[in-house]
Amino acid sequence: MNEHDQAEEILRNAGITLDEPQPARSLRITRASDIEPEPVVWAWLDEGEGRIPAGTLTVAAGREGTGKSSFGMWMAAQITRGTLPGNFHGRPRAVFYVAIEDSWKQTIVPRLIGAGANLDLVYRVEAVEAEYGETTLSLPQDNSLMEKAIAEHDVALVVLDPLMSCIGKGIDTHRERDVRTALDPLARMADRTGAVLLGIAHFNKGSGTDPASLITGSGAFKNVPRAVFGFARDDDNDCRVMTQAKNSLGRADLPSLSYNILSTEVPTRTGIAYVGRFVFTGQSTRSVDEILAAGYETDRGERDDAAEWLRGYLMDQGGEAPAKDVKKAAAADDISERTLQRAMRKAGVVSARAGFGKGAVWRIEALTTDTQSDTGSAVAPQSRHSRQPSDPGANGATDGATGATGETASQNVTGETARCTVCRDPLDPLHAANGETTCPSCFDPLDRA
Repeated sequence: MNEHDQAEEILRNAGITLDEPQPARSLRITRASDIEPEPVVWAWLDEGEGRIPAGTLTVAAGREGTGKSSFGMWMAAQITRGTLPGNFHGRPRAVFYVAIEDSWKQTIVPRLIGAGANLDLVYRVEAVEAEYGETTLSLPQDNSLMEKAIAEHDVALVVLDPLMSCIGKGIDTHRERDVRTALDPLARMADRTGAVLLGIAHFNKGSGTDPASLITGSGAFKNVPRAVFGFARDDDNDCRVMTQAKNSLGRADLPSLSYNILSTEVPTRTGIAYVGRFVFTGQSTRSVDEILAAGYETDRGERDDAAEWLRGYLMDQGGEAPAKDVKKAAAADDISERTLQRAMRKAGVVSARAGFGKGAVWRIEALTTDTQSDTGSAVAPQSRHSRQPSDPGANGATDGATGATGETASQNVTGETARCTVCRDPLDPLHAANGETTCPSCFDPLDRA
């Protein structure tokens, strides 16, 4: 008998019983006959068909500017007024809105007003740390706090915009097993509370046609939700389209819906806020899959992503950088030079000469309406969300800024009227006569590589 056994025998002889250690995990076994069956409860019924089940995680995905965030506003307005056809109809309920990227004063509240939401029933949700104050909501870390708040405020809808930004630190969003540690508990929380959790997501840069498969991140972002919607622009029919890419608890062949983002003025104490209002216009003759297959949305999405990348890169460099450095950095991020050049105008970037022998530099100019985001809202004309309906270059036209690259079409290079295709200054007649299209200050063999 070893020492451990001897000690246990002494304690038993003394009438002392040791408690067995409890396992950290256990199994719960339940008979199926003890589970009461129930029909699906639909939070949103469209023409009598279920689109969004209550108590589930749902994802709305699309490229920048397609209106997926505006759909979240539309849902919030319908829920808070009790006008959404389905289980919540006739019973106005509260909405939690988690907005990571936009200003509540300048963007979220004006857009909610434009959508017709009852602001008394919409709540901004933020996490607060005792030591650091306000911080970003982190899932699943904050799940228990969120579930308690949902019950206390009788919440029917939680909008997470964007969903990716709410995923906790340390979770690799491109690994399904990692992402499920955040999404699976979120889905179970939705089931327990009966609330709809609507996550706003972005498409990746892929060229596929399945909206669910294009969601940025791992496959968990399409596998865990019970409903997935794809959003795209239909340039041929001058509208936008929403397609139900996944409907696990209902019909998988529901018709696609067309919609528009209508400009709406919202009076505020300091001026007019210009916002976009989401309005359904009926069934669509094309699906998001068909639009993506046609290539319009993919081409535009790649350019929009490249424009966002370009502005971010140049801002990190103080507003300007050598063109050859920009192209090298873009190539490292899988952005082609053609796409980068087409993104220059949207990004508000121009090319200029840096001095003799130094090549061209790309720098950010002042924002114009064509360089601003088209998410559908603005606070006064200067807001970053203001946008004109027109979109030069959307149908494949050349979209580079004037003189942005030596590879754009140039004018006649003979005579004094010829100009450098980079800086647009008049070319020296001798250089023009030799067929050169750039002045000595802008010529850089590496920049043309």
